[in-house]
Amino acid sequence: MGGAILWGIVAASPLIIGAALALLRTWPPRWLGIVLGFGAGALMASIAFELWEEGLDLAGPIPLIVGVVGGALAYFIADRILDARAAKTKDQGSGAGVPLALGALLDGIPEQLVLGIGLASGEPVSIALVVAIVVSNLPESIGSAADLLKGGMAKSRVLLLWAGISVICALATVAGFGLASATGDDFRAGASGFAAGALLVMLVDSMVPDAQEKAKQVTGLATVLGFALAAGLSLAS
Repeated sequence: MGGAILWGIVAASPLIIGAALALLRTWPPRWLGIVLGFGAGALMASIAFELWEEGLDLAGPIPLIVGVVGGALAYFIADRILDARAAKTKDQGSGAGVPLALGALLDGIPEQLVLGIGLASGEPVSIALVVAIVVSNLPESIGSAADLLKGGMAKSRVLLLWAGISVICALATVAGFGLASATGDDFRAGASGFAAGALLVMLVDSMVPDAQEKAKQVTGLATVLGFALAAGLSLAS
C-alpha cells in the first residue's frame, strides 16, 4: 500500500505543479499555445502506446471499445453540462481551462486506477513511464490554469481546483491497489479505454483548437515533438 500511495502522488503531482507554474508567471499566448500543442502530442502518444495498446493486450477489443465509448460520452456530457452552467451564470471567460481540467480528471482517475492495480499485481513502474506521465500532464495543467486565470478566476481557486484533481487522481491509485483482487483484465482494459475516449474528445474539442488559436503555424510542429518524445518514453518503458 505504501508503494501505491507513493506512485499515486508521483503520477498526480505534475497536475498541481503545472498549475503552480501558471501562477508564478504570465505566459505569453504564443508560448502557451506551444506548451498546449506539445502536451496534445504527448497525450496522443499516451493514448496510442499506453492506453489503447495495453487495453488490447489485456482483454482484446470489446472491453476496450466499450470503455472508449463510455469515456467519450462521459466527457461530452459533462462538458455540455459545464457549458450550460457557464451560460446560465454568464461566465464565458475561462476559455479551454475548464474543459482541460475536466479531461485531466476523467483521464487521471481510470489511468491511476490501472496503475494501482498493476502495482498490486507486482508490476514494476519504470522511470521512463513516470517521465512520460509528466510530459503529458504538465502542459495540460499549465494551459488550463493559465486560461482560468485569464478568465478572471482567483489564483486561490485555480490552485484549489488543481490540488483537488491531483488528490482525487492520487487516491485513485490507492483505490486501484485495494480493488486489485476484485477486478480482472476486462476492468483494466475498460478503464484504459475510458481514459482514452475522454482524452480524444477533449483533444479535438478543446486542447488542439486552443493551441492552434494561440500558437498558429507552430502548433503542428510542437504537437509532433510532444508525440515523438512521449512515444519514445512509452516504448522505452
